[in-house]
Amino acid sequence: MRGLLDVPDDQLWLALDPRRFVRWIYVGRLTLATAILVAAISTWFGSYVENSTLTATLAFALSVIFTAWSAWYSVYRGKPLTDTFLYAQVLFDILLVTAVVHVTAQTQLSPFAALYIVVFASAALLLPIGSSLLVALFGIALYTADVFWLSDVLITKELGTQVGIFILSAVAVSIVTSRLQQAGASSRPLAAALSRARLEAADILGNIRSGILTIDGEGALLYANPAASELLGLNLQGYARRAVLTDIARVAPGLRAALERAVQSRMHTQREEALVTAGGRTFPIGVTTTSNEGDDNRVGRSITAIFQDISDQQRLEALRRRAERLEAVAELSASLAHEIRNPLASIRSAVEQLGGNPRSTRDEQTLSRLIVRESDRLSRLLGEFLDFARTRVTRVAPVDLADIARGAAKLAATHPSRAEGVEVVCTAPSAPVRLEGDEDLLHRAVFNLALNAVQAVGEGGHVRVEVLDKVDDVPAGVRFESGAVAVRVSDDGPGIDDEIRDRLFQPFATTKPGGSGLGLSLAHRAIEAHRGIVLVDSKPGGTRFTVILPVEQASADVPAGVSS
Repeated sequence: MRGLLDVPDDQLWLALDPRRFVRWIYVGRLTLATAILVAAISTWFGSYVENSTLTATLAFALSVIFTAWSAWYSVYRGKPLTDTFLYAQVLFDILLVTAVVHVTAQTQLSPFAALYIVVFASAALLLPIGSSLLVALFGIALYTADVFWLSDVLITKELGTQVGIFILSAVAVSIVTSRLQQAGASSRPLAAALSRARLEAADILGNIRSGILTIDGEGALLYANPAASELLGLNLQGYARRAVLTDIARVAPGLRAALERAVQSRMHTQREEALVTAGGRTFPIGVTTTSNEGDDNRVGRSITAIFQDISDQQRLEALRRRAERLEAVAELSASLAHEIRNPLASIRSAVEQLGGNPRSTRDEQTLSRLIVRESDRLSRLLGEFLDFARTRVTRVAPVDLADIARGAAKLAATHPSRAEGVEVVCTAPSAPVRLEGDEDLLHRAVFNLALNAVQAVGEGGHVRVEVLDKVDDVPAGVRFESGAVAVRVSDDGPGIDDEIRDRLFQPFATTKPGGSGLGLSLAHRAIEAHRGIVLVDSKPGGTRFTVILPVEQASADVPAGVSS
């Protein structure tokens, strides 16, 4: 065992770190050697001064050389402090103190003999207990030899007292060091466990996707993980121990309000929504606050806020609500279509017969043709209702999504409602993009999306249909266990108006003159029937629909893309 070199306790290690302790030894050694050299040159005179000055000079020169080598070895090169290195340091200091004692012992015992106790203490701290006692005995032997054989002074009584003090000091220091070693050994498992816990906590907090920040009772930042800086768009590491609420208010006023409520009125927030404006976008976050209570003057209090981006969750919830609304409308549409279609057919047939009667007048024939034409238009509208209500996957088979997209894009490019100069481009991998599904239903869905884009752009507009065989940007909370593929339909039109964006997939939501508003609803139901999702991104200058579909169809009666 190497004394305190193995003690893991944080505070003791900070105070007695071997490398730091050895550096202080270097400083003390050079200071002592320099002081004795200066004293020898400027103070002592007479026949004794020549030998004293020579000894002090040699001691200074050797101290400089040995200390320089030690510093180069341990500090510059960073080599480990081995037993041999530490023994060399302690033994050299014993010799240096002996030289100092010899130089200063002119007519009586040297007043610097007490420096031996300092060396014994450093040996006890750096070396095993038995070795430190041997070093102490070696120092006492050198001191006694110097007094008896090398000095002109021999004071037996005082020498015995000093030797006794040296022995007691060495034993006392060894006992104290032994107790410290035992305390260090007993705390070693606890310190190791604490260190592991700190590392694990730091790793978890550093990699968690939720933002976590802690402030004190005065609003100064105590801690923030990387996710908090990323979500808020602030370099929170630069706010350590500084007031941070003012800058948080600029990007997330709701988060600041939650923190201030916790500071001022001790009111905690549970899953409150707030908005963050950072990185050129505005998105919602969910905020929860908790606190570590201090005294009434906010001293010792800390408030922690945990927040995360919930835009994907809101989008997923909107998808669920949209599916529920469409299902209700589909049931109503099917019921109404069945109730209206049969009477409408009877009315059309009767009017057609009346108009074909030779006795009918010209005006009656004109009115009959008008009623028949409007009946046909209503019949087509009822057919769209029934298609919308009957949107179900009836036959699942392996299909090529790339081939479906190319066919739908080509059909949309030749549709009569296409404006002059509108260009429709389809890009897809050369290899088939396989998935399980109803080919007819998928074709209708992609065609409706492409046709909607063609009708949305003006003359000379561009529509792009893109097939992806791999999807990397699936929203959080969405899971496709078998993998997913996607179709993106984008245009460079004017974008979707805010007034219709929230009800885009609802039946009858349309801005086109004469449109039924069922095309996008039908596409949405077809994608949901395949347990996929439809995402919309629109802004002035373009709109993009992204359809994400699972590669394999699950047997569960819920959307496969929605995770519980």
